Amino acid sequence: MHKQRVVFVHGLGSFGASAWPKQHGMALSYDALFLRRHGFDPVAEPMESDVAADVGIVVASLVDSGGGHVVAHEQGAISAMLAAVERPDLMHSLTLVEPACLSLTAELPATTFHRSLMEPLFDVRNQLKDADYEREYFRRAFSAEASGPDTPEARRSARRLRLQAPPWEAPLHIVPGVPTLVLTGGWEPLYEEIAGYLEDTGALRRVAAGGHRPQDSVDGDRIIRSFVADVVRTRSVKVS
Repeated sequence: MHKQRVVFVHGLGSFGASAWPKQHGMALSYDALFLRRHGFDPVAEPMESDVAADVGIVVASLVDSGGGHVVAHEQGAISAMLAAVERPDLMHSLTLVEPACLSLTAELPATTFHRSLMEPLFDVRNQLKDADYEREYFRRAFSAEASGPDTPEARRSARRLRLQAPPWEAPLHIVPGVPTLVLTGGWEPLYEEIAGYLEDTGALRRVAAGGHRPQDSVDGDRIIRSFVADVVRTRSVKVS
């Protein structure tokens, strides 16, 4: 039996399969691909983010299978949505986890506040050392301390973070007709505001415990799997 493709698009931190530890088992039922976005490599030096390249990676992962389901986290949701705009014919469903789709809600209060907090840091990012930028980013975005051992991997991660473009610059649009789930952790007004906007435009909205990574919780994983399975069943009924 032909397995439907499910493509996973990571956010800012871990990437590839390591970004989706609870979803590895979906490979038993689906043709699961765990992507690495542009500039995310375990060995090579990080590069400036390139949203167009990320969109190309997502689209290419769907073309050879004739389409599939995309599950994206945080900044990865930007390239996933833009891929849906570019090739809606390939997008069987779209799951957005804590999506950093700030350009959709640019005029709303939580997004406006977040941008006012983060934009001054983005403006001086090329003047800061990687570790200093990472420390200040975590303080402003998550009210947390950036922590971890001083290893080559940690240093690459800090540099990669500093090289990411502001998420509010992406020219995002809603794609009518693509079944969409938005999953948040219920901890941060910014992501709830974005989720509310997406819900108002037709998305299914769900909340699961887990902070910024609700996909790692039992409920979050169940919600993702159930949504994809429901879309698969619905598409199968339509085809038959």
